[in-house]
Amino acid sequence: MKTIYLSFGSNIGNRAENIIFALSILQSSGFIDVKKISSFYDTSPVGPKQRNFYNLVVRAHTNLSSTELLMLIKHVENISGRKKMIRWGPRIVDIDILFFGKEIVNIEANPDFGFNLFIPHKEIQNRLFVLVPLCEIAANFMHPILKREISDIMHDKSLTLEYQKVRIVHRL
Repeated sequence: MKTIYLSFGSNIGNRAENIIFALSILQSSGFIDVKKISSFYDTSPVGPKQRNFYNLVVRAHTNLSSTELLMLIKHVENISGRKKMIRWGPRIVDIDILFFGKEIVNIEANPDFGFNLFIPHKEIQNRLFVLVPLCEIAANFMHPILKREISDIMHDKSLTLEYQKVRIVHRL
């Protein structure tokens, strides 16, 4: 079993319900065993002007490979109603693999696979909407590339995260 961390976000419709729906599909698949869920956070968007997102992070276990997990996530996003739109644009649900154990995965899209897969997620250290909920449930987790704990990354004064607004909405 691998310990994984997933980030969920939504800014279309009922944001909390969208995330709960996607999370319930993942959990009911039998391939994901959710162990811990962060609080919901209301967060400012990165990219074009749009509605704020709700975000949370989940710690779970899986026997899937990282590529199988990504395919399952893409399937869940599709079932949830996600449509291909503009980069960093509004979405009904977005699920990212943040960490897959301590593995480092770099797969560029190709005809056989069709998606990029970078684990750890390349933007963790630049996204307060990921760092805050991740720190809530895994403050001492060691980033396998940066070799720093999540709490250290979040509190790094050299990061330029001030423009990002993150506010707790519902503590679980």
